[in-house]
Amino acid sequence: MEALAEWGYLGLFVGSFLASTVIPMSADLLLVGVLALGADVWWCLVIATLGNWLGGLTSYWIGWLGRWDWLERWFKVKKEQLIRQQQRVERFGAWLALFTWLPLVGDIFAIALGFYRVSPRLSAFYMLLGRFSRFLAWVLLYIAYADRFVEWISR
Repeated sequence: MEALAEWGYLGLFVGSFLASTVIPMSADLLLVGVLALGADVWWCLVIATLGNWLGGLTSYWIGWLGRWDWLERWFKVKKEQLIRQQQRVERFGAWLALFTWLPLVGDIFAIALGFYRVSPRLSAFYMLLGRFSRFLAWVLLYIAYADRFVEWISR
């Protein structure tokens, strides 16, 4: 419990941030793992959401800067991928930010929203809403099935 108090919340924040940027990892599993260690459910929801949202905003702003060498190097996003995404971005606008948490395509959506200069405020709001909803679903599942999660994690 002492290690959780010292590193759990910070680790959840950093891990959630990195999971939405350059490191392929699951913020969802990290959240459930920290919860299974006995962390406060609502603090975890806030911390995971903020970390993941700030990571997504980082992707958005890197797209805004529009440096192809950064996009290809750090996000493995090719110019052709963004051009293909342009139709979706134009069709859905900032609403697309609701889905930036999705695996594989979420980073491309965030980068494309920035690259095509879709409203920063609306994109940030919808990105926050989507990520909060995702982690809220995990928290509610954890609350409903806490015993099973703890058993599964301890295997």
